[in-house]
Amino acid sequence: MALYLEACLQEAGDEAAFIAKALGTIARAKGMSQLSRDTGLGRESLYKALSGEGNPSFATILQVTAALGIKLHAQPLHVG
Repeated sequence: MALYLEACLQEAGDEAAFIAKALGTIARAKGMSQLSRDTGLGRESLYKALSGEGNPSFATILQVTAALGIKLHAQPLHVG
């Protein structure tokens, strides 16, 4: 899961919807009902937020990644 998300982050550029959709793909593979219980967020809200059409808050992204067992981290941008 983490490697898939990392690859999506690399490919997405500045397309936030691409990242949300990638998280949605991971969430559906793990089970949206369980993710809803783990995050305390409604299942339908999660489907919408992680569809690629939604616009999830950063707090939602953090809750989802934590529930999926994925840790986000920062690294310097290599501009050359």
